[in-house]
Amino acid sequence: MIEQIFEFIGKHEEMIFFILLSVFVGVEVIGGVPTVLHTPLMSGANAIHGVVIVGAIIVMLNLEPDNLTGLILGFLAVVLGTLNVVGGFVVTDRMLEMFKKK
Repeated sequence: MIEQIFEFIGKHEEMIFFILLSVFVGVEVIGGVPTVLHTPLMSGANAIHGVVIVGAIIVMLNLEPDNLTGLILGFLAVVLGTLNVVGGFVVTDRMLEMFKKK
């Protein structure tokens, strides 16, 4: 079992390094954002999750019709991604409403 883990790490060393580096960069970037800008930043990031919706639809189109597990997971990805995108736009809209003159 341990040999398989080391073999996996050896084969995917560059990918693991890239993921760890992106995590550290992401933490530093988000950590440097002032609290006032955190909510608009996150609502905009939620809107970017439309890529998840498109990816889930593409994966579902390439699945075999009898792969029920894959279809269910794809459907859940589309539903949850859609909720995230809509929620991001709702939060952004509410934030922008606060800056309009009455």
